[in-house]
Amino acid sequence: MQFQQLAYFVAVARTRHFTRAAELSRVAQPSLSKQIRSLERELGAPLFSRARGNITLTPAGEALLPLAQRMLTDLETARREVAELAGVRRGRVRLGATPSLCAGLLADVLADFHTRFPGIELQVEESGSRDLIRDLGRGELDLALIILPLQSSDPDFATTPILRENLVVASPMSQPSPNGRASIRITELQGRPLVMFRRGYDVREATLRACRAAGFDPELAVEGGEMDAVLRFVEAGLGLAVVPSMVLRNRPGLRGTPLARPRLLRTVALAHRKDVEPSHSADAFRRHLNRYLLDLTPKELGPDLEVLISATDAGAPEEAPDGDEDAAPAPRSRKKGRS
Repeated sequence: MQFQQLAYFVAVARTRHFTRAAELSRVAQPSLSKQIRSLERELGAPLFSRARGNITLTPAGEALLPLAQRMLTDLETARREVAELAGVRRGRVRLGATPSLCAGLLADVLADFHTRFPGIELQVEESGSRDLIRDLGRGELDLALIILPLQSSDPDFATTPILRENLVVASPMSQPSPNGRASIRITELQGRPLVMFRRGYDVREATLRACRAAGFDPELAVEGGEMDAVLRFVEAGLGLAVVPSMVLRNRPGLRGTPLARPRLLRTVALAHRKDVEPSHSADAFRRHLNRYLLDLTPKELGPDLEVLISATDAGAPEEAPDGDEDAAPAPRSRKKGRS
């Protein structure tokens, strides 16, 4: 079994088309087909069903696909690690984060990191915790900022809690506060129109659980929005929304009213695979993120954020790469639209 055969197999599995897979792999289609047949003979089972021009995975192909994806990703990681050890001054960090973290904390962290490490390319995937854990397991991400508890029973993931955050009730500054007081009870949301995130958002599930635990189902004025849309709907006066406190920073048109006890809290953690040693670039980002959080002042944190890491977690200050000072491309983002 050769890595090139696995790469061809994955290309066909993704495109469900031999000719298109060959084009993407930059190889002649007969050569690709020959390598696939050779792989099937070696494994002793067909990987694709080719009935009437329809290309589908057989049970053997379904079983092989996640393993092949992980093996190819691990090979790429190994190549990058060896290249870094050999003195290559460029690197890459593939980071996943929920939309609320992208809208609140991450932009400043990435800008600071990119300034310090211009040779390290940043690739950001914006999605919900469940999807991020799946992609982390597939080897498509190096690190992921997720919301605990972990939505997976897989023991191969390690998580480090870094932040604890209060959820607050967002309302428009153009209107009076929801109840005229400094805090609001969850029961006071009964009968009030709410703007609700789409399914897959961690904060949506937390809000629904809290309302039902208080004995009512919330009244939804608008349902199905992404983070930015929900905040805009609230600004427009369509209803209230329960949101992470950090997303209201730099939103002068919105007010955040803390929830009275029992408060709604969420814990943000940095996750990675236990069976893959983080690259030098990924480890530099981890230490930079921890140092950034520890350097935040009480005023910058505000009353709704608590840093959970210690100076030991941050380690020694990371050193910027020597040599080539040419900047890598600015951070690139892949958005899947969940939090």
